[in-house]
Amino acid sequence: MAAALSAEEPGHLRPVGVTDLDDLRVFLGEADLTVHGIDSETVRLFIERAADGRIVGSTGFELSSDGAHALIRSVAVAESRRTRGAGTRLARFALDEAARSGATRAWLFSRRSGPFWQRLGFVGADRDDLAAALPDAQQVRRFSETGQLEHEIAWSRPLGDECGRPTGIAVEATADLERRTG
Repeated sequence: MAAALSAEEPGHLRPVGVTDLDDLRVFLGEADLTVHGIDSETVRLFIERAADGRIVGSTGFELSSDGAHALIRSVAVAESRRTRGAGTRLARFALDEAARSGATRAWLFSRRSGPFWQRLGFVGADRDDLAAALPDAQQVRRFSETGQLEHEIAWSRPLGDECGRPTGIAVEATADLERRTG
């Protein structure tokens, strides 16, 4: 089993706090990702900062009101850290955290990164099915209000292993996170 991630190592994820929001908006904007709703209590976001304080990775999700569905969002990697597996690690962390929170299905919107998400087990999905599963999710509401929903591409996959347990790096990283945040 891999060692838990520490603050000094690349890959240390921590929950986004109020003081992180402005930096995160800039980071997600540079990645051309939606920033709407990142300050909502329902959105669970995590960031990784470099030694100089810059955000170099982000990931997160939002659960449906019944907890069965998770909208994966804000998965981004600084350009200087791409092609090293960081995006996969961040995406898997969000998937595992969503499963640990009780979700059994993950959904997301992506017009440009389909092949990346397919490598993580996602398949194309009907955007109306996504909207029905997560009608109160910040992105779904925003995209519906602005008419952007009809231009989005939806993806979906089941969560957890055959027993519904989370898998991957999140098990170790979450234990580390819980030790740090009490």
